[in-house]
Amino acid sequence: MTTGLLTLFCRHTSASLLIQENAAPEVRSDLEAFFEQLAPENPSRYAHDDEGPDDMPAHLRTALTQVQLSVPLVSGQPALGTWQGIYVFEHRRSPHERQVVLHLIGE
Repeated sequence: MTTGLLTLFCRHTSASLLIQENAAPEVRSDLEAFFEQLAPENPSRYAHDDEGPDDMPAHLRTALTQVQLSVPLVSGQPALGTWQGIYVFEHRRSPHERQVVLHLIGE
């Protein structure tokens, strides 16, 4: 396929998808610090904690980001900018297995 549209969908409520700076490693740590301030792990703030103290903050962080991306395909490649990369942004402290569904249409 040379031209089309790639849709990515993250099948989870505690992880999201981002297109973000992909060159400087500080971007990841800055994003994590920012979201920690927006939705901190504080057991006294949330009623929902079925899977631990990071459960509700993870859902809030997903609500503030996105679980679906659309990326054009040009000349057989995703049309990302020079510094852009696609991330699965994990909002839980411990790693989890995540599923991302891809759908590509075009010619």
